[in-house]
Amino acid sequence: MDIQKFNIYFVFFPFLLIAFLLLLDVYLSDAYDPLDPNGNITIKWDIISWTPDGYVAVVTMNNFQQYRHIASPGWSLGWTWAKKEVIWSMMGGQTTEQGDCSKFKGGIPHCCKKDPTVVDLLPGTPYNQQIANCCKGGVLSSWVQDPTNAVSSFQVSVGRAGTTNKTVKVPKNFTLHAPGPGYTCGPAKIVRPTQFIQADKRRVTQALMTWNVTCTYSQFLAQKTPSCCVSLSSFYNDTIVPCPTCACGCQGNSSLSGSCVNPNTPHLASVVSGSGKNNFSPLVQCTSHMCPVRIHWHVKLNYKEYWRVKVTITNFNYRMNYSEWNMVVQHPNFDNLTQLFSFNYKSLTPYGTINDTAMLWGVKFYNDFLNQAGPNGNVQSELLFRKDKATFTFDKGWAFPRRIYFNGDNCVMPPPDAYPWLPNAGSRQKVSLFALVIASLVALVFYAHA
Repeated sequence: MDIQKFNIYFVFFPFLLIAFLLLLDVYLSDAYDPLDPNGNITIKWDIISWTPDGYVAVVTMNNFQQYRHIASPGWSLGWTWAKKEVIWSMMGGQTTEQGDCSKFKGGIPHCCKKDPTVVDLLPGTPYNQQIANCCKGGVLSSWVQDPTNAVSSFQVSVGRAGTTNKTVKVPKNFTLHAPGPGYTCGPAKIVRPTQFIQADKRRVTQALMTWNVTCTYSQFLAQKTPSCCVSLSSFYNDTIVPCPTCACGCQGNSSLSGSCVNPNTPHLASVVSGSGKNNFSPLVQCTSHMCPVRIHWHVKLNYKEYWRVKVTITNFNYRMNYSEWNMVVQHPNFDNLTQLFSFNYKSLTPYGTINDTAMLWGVKFYNDFLNQAGPNGNVQSELLFRKDKATFTFDKGWAFPRRIYFNGDNCVMPPPDAYPWLPNAGSRQKVSLFALVIASLVALVFYAHA
């Protein structure tokens, strides 16, 4: 009996090992972004002065991700104090809860929680509560789109802490929500103190103590299912390749795909308005793919030296307006992109000199805002490429992208064998001969009756 069990385990062990390795590969591939290998959010604490029982620090959050941003309702940053610290006051930010401050008889601290959570203040905050780079509602632009708005700061006065570099203990267990999960933060590391150049550029000061925290994003942790998909079409084939079925979930399986609603329902407005402001799970149109966003790539025209593509981004999500959206496309002909209509463009070179990756985003105040699902829930543009005679072809799906990201998330592509195929010369000749024969017969019939 034991030998039989051993034989069964021996037979199935390789399959279990392969399944485990595949799952591990999925996790690692989602945690590491090959198109932005150095992308992260770095949180820097600079102690700028000592107080009788602690210190005053400026906390700066830098988004070094090229195309992944934090949209409304914005970031929230949490940590756990190493000792019994409290927050006496803040500028440019606030904690979501005060906690139990009943032990304090005089001045009441801003927050007494062991594990505070800080959020950004809203635009329009009084000037006496602001500091530089604060008060954007927690919105952080990506580094490529708008580097000046890819930084956020707040000031915190900490009490019941150390008052020297040797007695201060760095916080631990940092968490970053944007606004949901997806980011994993490492431990705080004490680094060389930050230097500050004064306004007249004639004097340099430095922080009394500095530590950094690095947070990285994983789509695997952020959501159970993908958030976008890709459909394809071309002028040389009547077939429109849709997004794969159940790419982001299936109808009837609300635990994976969220809920969906028929756009023709008479109660659509009440369903959308009653969905809740703090509910971030998608409420999408009922489709075969169930994705909040679809990107359609259409090979539109073929010229002697150029070829043209039309890209359409459609929002199927009734709960989300995508402000400052962006798209990253990988295609070998981006090294010969000649003209782009109504989108911004930036070349990305994650592989050194290979220029096959492009970041596209909307023009400010024109189409940088993708409306929620409905008649206006789409943006589109056209791209003109110059042909490279050494590589250009319409055969075997070459004209279609290798990979597409929307707002930093990898979109589900159709399988390669489903791509629109290029009719071969033989099929075109047969069709032409058949049409010629039919036309000749019709002409003969008309001639006979005449």
